[in-house]
Amino acid sequence: MLVTSVSVLALAVVLICAVVRPYRLPEAVFAVPAAGAVLALGATTTEAVREEAERLGPVIGFLAAVLVLAKLCDDEGLFHACGTWMARWARRRPQRLLGAVFALASLITAVLSLDATVVLLTPVVFATATRMGARPGPHVYASAHLSNTASLLLPVSNLTNLLAFTASGLGFTRFALLMLLPWLVAIAVEYGVFRRFFARDLAATATPTVPPEPVEVPLFALLTVAATLGGFALASATGVDPAWAAAAGAATLAVRALARRRTTPRALVRSASVPFLAFVLALGIVVRAVVDNGLGTVLAHVLPDGTSLPALLGIAAVAAILANLINNLPATLALVPLAAASGPGAVLAVLLGVNIGPNLTYAGSLATLLWRRIAHEHEHPVALGEFTRLGLLTVPATLIASTVALWGSLQLLGV
Repeated sequence: MLVTSVSVLALAVVLICAVVRPYRLPEAVFAVPAAGAVLALGATTTEAVREEAERLGPVIGFLAAVLVLAKLCDDEGLFHACGTWMARWARRRPQRLLGAVFALASLITAVLSLDATVVLLTPVVFATATRMGARPGPHVYASAHLSNTASLLLPVSNLTNLLAFTASGLGFTRFALLMLLPWLVAIAVEYGVFRRFFARDLAATATPTVPPEPVEVPLFALLTVAATLGGFALASATGVDPAWAAAAGAATLAVRALARRRTTPRALVRSASVPFLAFVLALGIVVRAVVDNGLGTVLAHVLPDGTSLPALLGIAAVAAILANLINNLPATLALVPLAAASGPGAVLAVLLGVNIGPNLTYAGSLATLLWRRIAHEHEHPVALGEFTRLGLLTVPATLIASTVALWGSLQLLGV
């Protein structure tokens, strides 16, 4: 009983501090001591810690490489070019701007991960809406929602995907093919709801403050990203860890940036977000302690078995609820090992829940919390009521539609 209480308390402290960020301290400041506490008090074992380190090690290495790659793409001007393209495409029409944000946010989230969308694209969306004289609300909310929803497509799109990818036993290409239809359906449902929910904002007249700039495409960065994506598929097909392909892409841009004195070794290390990587590992240890001391048994009774349509809907719903209760990263760590027993389809259903579900509450994902902070920095307060109403309209519809699409993909393509 004591070890269960210690585990739950440690997880609660880690999550609350990750949400509140007291004194703006990194999440690892609280997570690492919590992991040490559950180990010292016997809530977990050194063997379990070693297993978690082995399981999460490649994922953490991959995440570090992708974060560096995204930052170097920003330094090359890729995200500035995205903003310029959005402004020119919109032609003073907010509806067209929303479509452009949906397209770019979906692609950037899928290819460069949701962190790139939240941290690098969101400020660009603010700047683009301001230059156009459009109301920023619909476009900024789109950035938040798509950083979660549009992260379904590739194993590299989200840390939750990376965790599930290793447990699913699927190859990179197979994963992408199975998730393509759910990804498209989820984005389409979100777009339809956004057009109705923000109809008044989108109908408002936009008065541009400055004329659109010409688009300067950072060709080297685009080619490097394309080559990296090809490397992911090739690495998966040949049994090589995709982290090496990510590292190669990041190294290519890093060498160019260092040679041109556009960055420094210290800046590269900082862009890898080492404290966040330590947080991920420590959180994994704490969640392992909670799972081993009761949560795993409870979830095993609640989580449906099999990959029938009702089972997939149930798995996605459980994952979405748990993500909003304890955040989507711990939910993934807790559910994926249990779902893996039912096969890859069940693991992918967990991803639908933990990636779409967090759009319902602020605490559902760390990406949403970070997005909220960026919105406040741009003097755009996020109203809890509006956020929740939008979530209630999008999450259930998107989750059901994408789960049905996943079931269809499994029937069509098999596993």
